[in-house]
Amino acid sequence: MLILVTYDVETVTPKGRHRLQMVAKACKNYGQRVQNSVFECVVDYTQYTQLKIELRSLIDTKNDSIRIYNLGNKYQQKVETIGKTKGVDIEGELIL
Repeated sequence: MLILVTYDVETVTPKGRHRLQMVAKACKNYGQRVQNSVFECVVDYTQYTQLKIELRSLIDTKNDSIRIYNLGNKYQQKVETIGKTKGVDIEGELIL
């Protein structure tokens, strides 16, 4: 399934900036950054659950927020890009 993870982490304090880095690193382990605070991740249900647990443990729920959009397995028709794209087809062929 494709999930879209967006986050807003407080960066006024050093602890907040550290949380921001940790959230980005966790998301990068599951998918690709498509905008500054937005990641696309193709995951199975177990990975989805693990990511949610990990993200929940990293943020300060009084100051930070994370939104996860589940676009399902047939997401190709649900995603439209206008303008410059940064990412690659994460389910496409990998040529080394």
